[in-house]
Amino acid sequence: MRIGSCELNSPLFLSPLAGYTNLPMRLTLRELGGLGWATTDLVNARSLIERNPKALQLVQSSPADRPMAIQLFGSVPEEMRDAAKICEQLGATSVDINMGCPVKKVVGIGGGAAMMTELKKTAALARGMIEAVKIPVTAKMRLGWDDENLTVLDLARVLEDTGIATIFVHGRTRAQGFSGTVNLAGIRAVVQAVKTIPVIGNGDVTTPESAKKMIDETGCAGVSVGRGAFYDPWIFKRTDELLRTGKLPPEPTFAERLRVMRRHFDLTIEIFGEEHGCRMFRKIAPWYAKRFGPAIEFKRLIVKITKRAEFESTITTYVEWRKQFCDERGELLPRFEPAPMVASFMRAPGEAEPNAIAVPKGPVERW
Repeated sequence: MRIGSCELNSPLFLSPLAGYTNLPMRLTLRELGGLGWATTDLVNARSLIERNPKALQLVQSSPADRPMAIQLFGSVPEEMRDAAKICEQLGATSVDINMGCPVKKVVGIGGGAAMMTELKKTAALARGMIEAVKIPVTAKMRLGWDDENLTVLDLARVLEDTGIATIFVHGRTRAQGFSGTVNLAGIRAVVQAVKTIPVIGNGDVTTPESAKKMIDETGCAGVSVGRGAFYDPWIFKRTDELLRTGKLPPEPTFAERLRVMRRHFDLTIEIFGEEHGCRMFRKIAPWYAKRFGPAIEFKRLIVKITKRAEFESTITTYVEWRKQFCDERGELLPRFEPAPMVASFMRAPGEAEPNAIAVPKGPVERW
C-alpha cells in the first residue's frame, strides 16, 4: 500500500484524537510495532500560519515519528494552502484535510463536516493545497451531514479527480456524532466509488477482530484507529499479526503493561517537562489501568502525581496492593481478571462510562 511516494509497512493508521494523540503517544505506539501511519491532532490552519505556540506544540514531531501526517482544519483556501506549505517545511509526510469533525468550533467556521455540504468549494480548496506542495494531500470525512445528505460518494469522486491521494472515512454522519454503530456498508460504497486511490475505514475499531472485520466487509485498504488505541495500545501490533498470519497473539502481561506505561510516561516528561508532563499523564494512566484488573488504589493515587518520583511510588504501592488479588505465581485469580475487550465500547443512552474520552454529545444543536 502506498500514499503518494510513501510505501507503508502496515495498513494500520492512528487517527487524530484531540488532547491524546500527541508525540509521546505516537512514539509509544510506534515502538510497540504494527502502526503504519500516524496523524497529529487537528490544528487550525490560521493558528499554524501565525505560529501560535499551542498550534506548534500540536504538530511537534521527531525523526522517529515517521511517516507522519499533519491534520489541518479551516475553510479559507489561502490559509489552508499556506498552512500546507508550512506542514511540508516541518517535515510532514503528508497533509490531511479534516472534513469530518462534528464539533461546533470546527464546523462553525466552515471546516470539518461542514466541508461535505459544499462540494465545489471544497474541491477548489483541496486543489489549491495539492498544487502548493509536493507531499501528498489526503482527506478525512464522514458519510455526510445527516441521513438525508449522504454526500460522501460524490465528494470522494470529486476529490479523487482533484488529486487527493487517500480518503479516510468514518462510517457515521455528522448528525450521529459518535452514537450508534459504524456503517460498514457506507464505507464499502466509498471503496467502490473511487477508481484508484486507497480508502481507509474508521469507526468502532477497538479489537484486532473488529479491524479485520472492517477490512473483510468493506474492502478498504486499511483501518484507522482512534479511541481504540487508548483502550488497547497493543492493538496495532496484534492486528498486524492477525492480518499477516491469521493468528491472534495473546494479550500483553501485567509486567509488559507496566513497562509500556512507564515508557509512555518517560516520553511525556521528556517532551513536555516534569510538571506539565505529570499533569497530562493523570488522564492517560487510567487507560492503562483498565486492563490491570483491580486498580482502584492505582487510580486513587495516580491523579495526584506532580513529580516523577510520585509516579514510581504510585506503581510500587499499587503492585504491593494488587498482590491480594493474585495467586502464588503473581497471576490474577480468575474472578479478578479484566473482562474481554469487546468490539464496541460505545455508551448506551444515558449510560456514563468512567474515565471515558470525551466526545461530542447530541443533538446537533448542542455541538
